[in-house]
Amino acid sequence: AWSVHENSIAYCLLVFLRPPPGHSFSLELDTTGQLPARHSSIRVELECMCWREQLLGDTLCFLHHPDDKLLRDRSSSLLHTLCTRSYLDVEKIACWVRPLVRSAWLLLPQSHHCQLTVLPSSRSCRFQLTGTSKVNICTEMIFAVQQ
Repeated sequence: AWSVHENSIAYCLLVFLRPPPGHSFSLELDTTGQLPARHSSIRVELECMCWREQLLGDTLCFLHHPDDKLLRDRSSSLLHTLCTRSYLDVEKIACWVRPLVRSAWLLLPQSHHCQLTVLPSSRSCRFQLTGTSKVNICTEMIFAVQQ
């Protein structure tokens, strides 16, 4: 979505997260077995990748190679970086994405003409671009998973 005001343009980007190979996302059900409302907890679970390991050989199964140190380190790194316990943590995701956006911005030619400023937000990534023109451009990235 986007909107234009007098001297500003605001963009809102919905960014869908996908689990990496060997992981899956699942929405926690409420006590009645129904899917919860908008701000539900999203559990990160290991899934069997043995079929892919056997067919393609490009990955090992996190679930069935628990004593492999490399796999354990990769899996725990994801869980530690983006999750609290076994659930996605939107605040951790936002903290992880901000420096990636900042680094990517510096590689664009526009970075020489505009300054990227990170705006405060705990559950999303908000940025403001300011340059030589009098127009402010604000962008908010909101994270979601598909059901």
